[in-house]
Amino acid sequence: MNIADLDLNVLVVFDAMLQHQSVTRAGQALNLSQPAMSAALAKMRTQLGDPLFVRTGHGMRPTPRALQLSEPVKKILEMVRLDVLQQPAFNPAAAQRVFTIITPDIGETVFMPKILAYLGTHAPRIAIRSIAISSEGAGEALEFGRADLAIGYFPDLAKPGFYQQRLFKNTFVCMVRADHPRIRDSLTMADFLAESHALVRPAGRTHLFERFLEAKNIKLDVRAELSHFASLLTIISSSDLIATVPRDIGHVFASLANVRLVDPPLKPPSFHLMQHWHTVVNTDSANIWLRRMVKGLFND
Repeated sequence: MNIADLDLNVLVVFDAMLQHQSVTRAGQALNLSQPAMSAALAKMRTQLGDPLFVRTGHGMRPTPRALQLSEPVKKILEMVRLDVLQQPAFNPAAAQRVFTIITPDIGETVFMPKILAYLGTHAPRIAIRSIAISSEGAGEALEFGRADLAIGYFPDLAKPGFYQQRLFKNTFVCMVRADHPRIRDSLTMADFLAESHALVRPAGRTHLFERFLEAKNIKLDVRAELSHFASLLTIISSSDLIATVPRDIGHVFASLANVRLVDPPLKPPSFHLMQHWHTVVNTDSANIWLRRMVKGLFND
């Protein structure tokens, strides 16, 4: 017979009959009624082309064909239980693999140090590969397995087929050099407009704060337009320019360079940093571990 015509449930019935050699006890083990068990036994005999179990004074005895099939059937059922039905466990302490995370350069600065420190202690053979691609490309990379997770601000990924989980709320702060000659502990709107600014447009995209200013018809004197937030470290610490950056990256920069943070003169927009993944890996044990790690490290 063709394997496509074989009902694999008959192998489960066969295995139960082989163990118990009784229709009643085999049915109880499978939680099947007597009529259902008798019907399953008839179907098994038809599909396997042999009586398989014959009634005797000492129960249902297996035929030579049944004995011949006993080991192959056990191997098949064991393979199904272990390799098909059982979700493989992920052991981060022993696993050796590379996870690919989509995040912009600003995300690398905020997320990667904590992630790498955690891996060094709890998963020493796991590596992280960080890539920066557009919001449009991020969805395709996650869908086709070229990336495991996207971390950051990706509003385009809030769509069917993708999951998202909130990490923390963020907003904006102004960054100036520590010894700025005119800006002290506070910043008035007049000062904000009078000073020159450095503006970051990652991958050519308009920044959220820039769109906020445009909506209010506020125009800045932009003297430096950059592609990467990391460039601000040396530019702001060595000039009188102002840069308005997400608050989390501002705190990182303030710990690394001769810069300080000042609240903007108007209430800036806030936004949520998320982690995003595709439904294809939603139940994957390795991806679940990765998401739990990120959530644990960056949860406000």
